Amino acid sequence: MKFALSTNWCNRRLVRGEEIAEAALALGFDELELGFRTTPESVAGFKAMLGRIPVRSIHAFCPVPLSAPAGHPELFQLASFAAGERDLARAHVVRNIRFAAEIGADTVVLHAGRVAFSTLFSFRDSSLLREAFEKGGGKVDARGYRRLLARARKTRKARGQRLMPLFRQTLEEIVPALKECGVTLAFENLPYLEGFPDEDETAALVQEFGEAGVRGWFDTGHHRVREQLGWLAGVAAPLPVESYAGMHLNDVVDVHDDHFAPGDGKVDFASLKPMAQAVRHVVFEPNGEVGEEALRRGLEHIRALWDGPDAKNGEEAPLPSQVKI
Repeated sequence: MKFALSTNWCNRRLVRGEEIAEAALALGFDELELGFRTTPESVAGFKAMLGRIPVRSIHAFCPVPLSAPAGHPELFQLASFAAGERDLARAHVVRNIRFAAEIGADTVVLHAGRVAFSTLFSFRDSSLLREAFEKGGGKVDARGYRRLLARARKTRKARGQRLMPLFRQTLEEIVPALKECGVTLAFENLPYLEGFPDEDETAALVQEFGEAGVRGWFDTGHHRVREQLGWLAGVAAPLPVESYAGMHLNDVVDVHDDHFAPGDGKVDFASLKPMAQAVRHVVFEPNGEVGEEALRRGLEHIRALWDGPDAKNGEEAPLPSQVKI
C-alpha cells in the first residue's frame, strides 16, 4: 500500500517544492498531495521531483490563486446561493482540474462550501453545537444539546435541499473538464454541520455524476467529529467505499478538528484497513505543528496495522457509517 503526504504539513516553513518533496521522501512517504497552501513559485520544484515522488492528488485551491493573500480550502464556495460566487468557484475548480492533469494527479479534493443554519432571530453554527455538547457532559442525548441539534439539522436539511438544484447545475458545467482531463472531483466530509454536501447529499451526487468523475473523500478525523457529535444519526444513504476516491488520515482526541498524527488520538485505524484498500489515495494530513518524529511514528503505526504481519484483514469493506472510529 502506498502512502502520500499532504504538503500542507510543512509548506509554511519549507518554501521550495524540492525541499518539501525531499522531506516527504526522508520520512518514508511514496507520493504527495499538493495542499491548498501550495504557492505558484513552488510548483516547478514539485515537477522537478516527479520522477522520485509523484503527485497523485491536489487539494483545492491549488496553487494559491494570485489574487488571494494566502491559501485556504474555502476561498471560493461552489456550494453557494449566490450565482456570482458559484461562477467564480466553478472557474477556479476547472483551473484546478487542468492543473491536476498537468502535474500528473488524477484527483482534486474539494471543500464545496457551507449551508448556514442560522435563523433571522438567532445565530447558530457548529461552534455553538460543540459548546452545547460539552456543556451537556459530552452526551448527544443531553436535553439542551438534543434540542439545539434538532433545530439546526432541520434548517440545514431544508437549505441543503434548496441549494441542491443550483449545485447540480454548476456541477454539470464542470463535468466537461473532468471528462476531458480524466480527473476525479472528490467532495470531502467536513467537521461542521454546515458542510455541503453532507453524507446523503454526497451519495445523491455520486449516484448522478459518478460516471463523470465525481466521488466522495473520507477524512478520518472529520468523520469521528461528526460521529461523536451525533451528526451521522439518520444518514439515509451512506456511500459504499468504492464511491470514495481517497482518504485523509489524521487523528483527533475529542470533537475538535485536531489533525494529529495517526496514533496520537482516538481514531481506530485498524478498522479502516478495508476502506484504505478500496480507495485510490491514502494521504496523511497532519497539522503543521506535528513534529517529524510524531509523523514518522504515525506512518509506522499505520504500516504496522495495514501492511505488517499482524495487520487485521477485513472480509468485506465496510460502509463509512459502519466503520467504528
